[in-house]
Amino acid sequence: MIKNFAELDLDPNLLSAIEEMGFKRPTQVQAQAIPQALDGRDILASAPTGTGKTAAFVLPALQYLQDFPRRKPGPARVLILTPTRELAMQVADQARALAKNTKLNIFTITGGVQYQEHADILATTQDIVVATPGRLMEYIKAERFDCRAIEWLVLDEADRMLDMGFGPTVDHLSQECRWRKQTLLFSATLEGKGVEGFTADLLKDPADIDAEPSRSERKKITQWYHRADNAEHKLALLKKIITEQAERSIVFLKTRERLADLRTELEKAQIPCAWIQGEMPQDRRNNAIARFRDGTVNVLLATDVAARGIDLPDVSHVINYDMPRSADVYLHRIGRTARAGKKGNAISIVEAHDQQMMDRVARYVKEDIKERFIKEMRPTHKKPVFKKKKKDDKKKSATKAKKKPSKKK
Repeated sequence: MIKNFAELDLDPNLLSAIEEMGFKRPTQVQAQAIPQALDGRDILASAPTGTGKTAAFVLPALQYLQDFPRRKPGPARVLILTPTRELAMQVADQARALAKNTKLNIFTITGGVQYQEHADILATTQDIVVATPGRLMEYIKAERFDCRAIEWLVLDEADRMLDMGFGPTVDHLSQECRWRKQTLLFSATLEGKGVEGFTADLLKDPADIDAEPSRSERKKITQWYHRADNAEHKLALLKKIITEQAERSIVFLKTRERLADLRTELEKAQIPCAWIQGEMPQDRRNNAIARFRDGTVNVLLATDVAARGIDLPDVSHVINYDMPRSADVYLHRIGRTARAGKKGNAISIVEAHDQQMMDRVARYVKEDIKERFIKEMRPTHKKPVFKKKKKDDKKKSATKAKKKPSKKK
């Protein structure tokens, strides 16, 4: 097992940048992906947010560009696709920090930027371009972006790109970059649509990497839940937690309507908060994230669609006000806390109908998620218990149903 970055065959200029950024030892996904990528393999990696995946593809890309330096100025050699503009900015910022001791140029091409700004970038020498699929496709169609020089294609949060309907665009971009040497695909999950939504020829004999956060990485997140009798009790518990226990919290809700209702309740209680939700104008979204980032507000309400791909430092608590629709989304959510080696907390506030999902989540994360109580706010209802039906029971109940005589005379 690789214990430190020095074992990864990286240039001293990259190692000193890593040290300055405070990275102590490679995370699981970095230790697995970097050597394979440097060996020239395609990569298919399952790596949830918060596992250090950005450095897992940026470091080998930077090393490659230094091992095979360009002979003359020209267009980008590494293309990184991300589903959202925020994620593109974050990836580019991290890439610049890691490349600070090199002369490599890193640019972003995303929506919400004036055409002229991009035209200026595309006229200069680029080494790495981080882009969102839609906007990049516009420039390719206008013959403003040259894909023939691309040697590495990286897809970050590939499952999210499919969720957002970018599958056909990504396939088209893959075709445009057909002269490339390597493809690296990173996705939070590899099941279901995770990869099957793309064409089969995207990757050639890839190295399979499954970097679920290790138990020790997940141990940094303390998880527990509170039971609520009803909506009023649930709201009272949340107010208590965010005003007395949590320093900086992200509160997750399942729909925009639920978010709007909670926002109104918190405003009534004079608890300042910011919020992000799907289909929100970019400037308002940026403003909300900035207010939370700089500490103007310490509570951020979010829906799952809106929260993917944003990296917020120093989140002390993730609160599931609504339980997610699946256990892997729960893992995504709680990955917003305990980042960069810090500790964090994940709290779920569950009503009786949520208990089954809570049990499912505990099985999925292979941990016993304990129930906690707040004095004077204990639930009055009995905790529901769900017995797993065994196959034999199912058969018995099916035969019983068949045998039941008809009530009609």
